[in-house]
Amino acid sequence: MDDNKFLSKLTQNLLEILNDEEYYDITIEVGNDPYVKIFRAHMVILYYRSPYLQRILSTNKKKNDGTLVNIKLPNISPETFQIILRYIYGGRLSLNEYDTLDLINVLVAASELSLQELITELQFYLIKNKANWMEQNFNLIYQTSFENDSFLELQKYCTNLISKEPNKIFDSVDFSTIPEKLLVTIIQSDNRQISEIQIWENVLKWGLAQNPELPSDSTNYSKNDFKSLKNTLQGIIPFIKFYNLTSKEFLDKVLPYEKIFPKNLYKDLLRAFLSLSDPYSKPSDKSECSMAKESKKTIDSKIITYQHAELISKWIDKLEITDKLISSYEFKLLFRASRDGYSGDKFHEICNDQPRTITIVKVKGSSEILGGYNPIEWKSNNTRGTTEDSFIFSFNNDGIENYILSRVINKMKAIYNSSVYGPCFGDGDLIIWRYRFSQNTPICYSTKVAYEKSIRGTGDLFGVEECEVFQIV
Repeated sequence: MDDNKFLSKLTQNLLEILNDEEYYDITIEVGNDPYVKIFRAHMVILYYRSPYLQRILSTNKKKNDGTLVNIKLPNISPETFQIILRYIYGGRLSLNEYDTLDLINVLVAASELSLQELITELQFYLIKNKANWMEQNFNLIYQTSFENDSFLELQKYCTNLISKEPNKIFDSVDFSTIPEKLLVTIIQSDNRQISEIQIWENVLKWGLAQNPELPSDSTNYSKNDFKSLKNTLQGIIPFIKFYNLTSKEFLDKVLPYEKIFPKNLYKDLLRAFLSLSDPYSKPSDKSECSMAKESKKTIDSKIITYQHAELISKWIDKLEITDKLISSYEFKLLFRASRDGYSGDKFHEICNDQPRTITIVKVKGSSEILGGYNPIEWKSNNTRGTTEDSFIFSFNNDGIENYILSRVINKMKAIYNSSVYGPCFGDGDLIIWRYRFSQNTPICYSTKVAYEKSIRGTGDLFGVEECEVFQIV
């Protein structure tokens, strides 16, 4: 007896039921205006095939008055849902019949409907059969895979490509559209199989693509042209290991772009490379290390030392405390409460529109130091700032050994840009100078909401002895 023959017949019958126009008992409204389509289906099949639809149907039992249950799925296109329905009823999909982009849409829809078997099968199929397409459309694949915790196989694929074959990403047709954060991820990847000069050339390629109006030859750049390119690349340049270039590579590829570099960084680079007599040699690790330490030791703070700054720099780079620091950051003082004023108004006046800032607070009457990192700009428009890279922290007992690091877990509530508060992280996770109108006084507190852990042992209000805000350059 051929079991497959019977299964094939069963699949055929179930698909015939899908097309039946008489015995359906539910309608599904799919898509968004102006393109919406109504599908007819059968409640019992949907209930047992999709955990997501099962939850909806559990609260929408068949109505006694004979009217049909109606479900709305606005996030799925009608074309995609048609493919999904054939899988739900027939238990099969001929994946090679569909375009790759259609399969990506099916994968996203399968995740929404909790069709785990289909999610797993689609990921393995794409990796095995559509690798070339995914390399050429890497940005789409990367964004899709990391927006959903269900796509673990695609996430592994992306991570491996970044580490082992980054040139495929640089050569992809959508390379110019990848976000800055992804480009930094590629640059920071451990054991990446690509030279530093190739990294720099591709960073320039990406920067120029964001500014298509710039001349192709940098010798023809105006002052404003350099300024535009500098604004585009200012968040990326600190992650490039220029000391791994040869003297010739620096003179040929970096020197022409002097005006897009922070002055201190360029001065240090120029000093290091001009001291080399061999055009194919590189600055020694020792000189790089000494310059980095010199930069760190000059931090202008009344609260933290350069050891604190070094640890905070590792947190920015998402390193462990024992890891070697990847980048050398300058902590540029923007705001100091004892100098500029203990108020949210003064903070916003000085720090608004400044990205990549570290807020440091010395708690009055204790050795406790609190702080937070905001990679995006501060505003005074009473909006939420969304970022996955912010974190808050605390130090105690006058040292760096006793610390708590807490990264954001709800990126939609990472930052609060209040017009009447000072620096605000989360939904109360670290609030400095929240103005209490009833008592005409500002208050400070810290409670766990949008970040992974509490950075204080108490939720009590606290006073501020000193507050400093640094821009990370």
